[in-house]
Amino acid sequence: MEFEREILETDILIVGAGPAGLAAAYKIAKLVESQSLEIPEILLIDKGSYTGAHSLSGAVMDPKGIAELIPNFKEVGAPLEAQVSVDSMYFLSEKSSTKFPFMPPSLNNHGNYIISLNKFTGWLAEQVEALDIDIYAGLAGYDLLVDDGKVTGVQTVDMGLDKEGNQRSNFEPGSIIQAKVTILCEGVHGSLTRHAFEKIPELVKNSISQAYLTGVKEVWEVPEGRIKQGEVIHTIGFPQPSNEYGGGWIYGMADNKVSVGYAVGLNSPNPMNDPHNKFQQYKTHPVVKKILEGGSMLHYGAKTIPDNGYYSMPKLYHNGLLLCGDSAGFLNPSKLKGIHLAIKSGIMAAETVIEAMTADDYSVKTLSNYKTKFDNSWAKPELYKSRNFHAGFKGGLFPGMFHAGMQLITGGGGLFDKKASKPDNEYMLTKKEYKQKFGVEPSKVSLKFDNEYLFDKLTDVYKSGTMHEEEQPSHLQISDFDICNTKCKEEYGNPCQHFCPAHVYEMVEEGDSTKLQLTPSNCVHCKTCDIVDPYQVIRWVTPQGGEGPNYTDC
Repeated sequence: MEFEREILETDILIVGAGPAGLAAAYKIAKLVESQSLEIPEILLIDKGSYTGAHSLSGAVMDPKGIAELIPNFKEVGAPLEAQVSVDSMYFLSEKSSTKFPFMPPSLNNHGNYIISLNKFTGWLAEQVEALDIDIYAGLAGYDLLVDDGKVTGVQTVDMGLDKEGNQRSNFEPGSIIQAKVTILCEGVHGSLTRHAFEKIPELVKNSISQAYLTGVKEVWEVPEGRIKQGEVIHTIGFPQPSNEYGGGWIYGMADNKVSVGYAVGLNSPNPMNDPHNKFQQYKTHPVVKKILEGGSMLHYGAKTIPDNGYYSMPKLYHNGLLLCGDSAGFLNPSKLKGIHLAIKSGIMAAETVIEAMTADDYSVKTLSNYKTKFDNSWAKPELYKSRNFHAGFKGGLFPGMFHAGMQLITGGGGLFDKKASKPDNEYMLTKKEYKQKFGVEPSKVSLKFDNEYLFDKLTDVYKSGTMHEEEQPSHLQISDFDICNTKCKEEYGNPCQHFCPAHVYEMVEEGDSTKLQLTPSNCVHCKTCDIVDPYQVIRWVTPQGGEGPNYTDC
């Protein structure tokens, strides 16, 4: 049925109220104030039910970005759990551990802060709102609008549709938001950013494929004395096989709380690669168990991490468009940190937008200044120095450690430069290929979930606060269920039921066969399925605004 959509006009549209989007809004307002410019109309939208609802990270923050944006951030109440006081790194085998005699320079966290990204984002939103900028939480962008090679804005998601896409009595069509410039700050593998890459191929024509990890974490409250406030522990090894990429962390937060998590590379050859299972297995190691045992798990979350570095960054600008934060790959792979870089990207985007306002020119002629600012900033050399870090681990953990050492000596170059990359899903082997290569069937460790210390996926999802209305079209669109129920089942064993950290995908018996069953209401918006599905028949789109995880203390 045809219907008319409301058209909203604004000068600046910012999509995503994470560190990048909030930094951009804050800096624009400050520059307008300091330069006595005409106040622009700014529309800042976010798909979460409140600012910070979908903000999840480890998180240790390098303060460089926030100190540039708000120099007195500590004095004005930034929620900092603790300044890092103790750093250590361990290599784990199944039952034992070896402490590194020194910290790799990239993981030296002295001067950094342990934070809850959820709390920090909420605080940054308060600073933005104090500058009279409204944040529209629960308003989700559905489609990026491109007209004659120029980004003109965004269509928001339709509300009040049933599972078949029919209009219910509470139906509200999405609006058309027209903007002079759209700044995409959606986070990892954003749906509108994907539209941008598809509709404007030149944005990625000179970039190698992004590589991702899925990070799974829990926040625990533990007995006093288990870990120092401000203590940071990083681990490599167990439970990841030595030919795969990943590692774990344990961070001592305030009030005897601990952030513990494990990040798993999605370029695994194993079709049964299961980030959630590996995280729970990680918790069985004595180094982790001596800290957590006897405590209580408070919160759960999962997200993907764009980890291929500088060479996977897209072109940062186009007519009417700027890309910031994780949407543009602003993450340092060797440090596994991106908050400071996301904030810096927002600052540079804001400065560029002010120049575009002054010139009344939102074409690439002016917006290309964003790239110039990046090239002349501290962000460029930091990212360039770690440009080959992830690629160095293509051969496994031990070659990767060797390459990392060589990159320290050569300023990031190592023994190769710009090593070829392919999408993560293309590294996955079929069950037959896996057995031919490794001599065994693909498998994962079987764990007994007691839901007191080791948690199954459904119990963990409950702790994420995830909420979706059941009666709406699935935001996990599968273009061909026949592939899932036949070809994928036979060749790969339906890996979606393993790689999803939220029990969205399940094979259920139906008569004499098994078929894929979707439970989209469990989705924590990590985007793993969209990235690593071997046939690329799964596409993640935005559900109704305000739905998904509701993170707290994460």
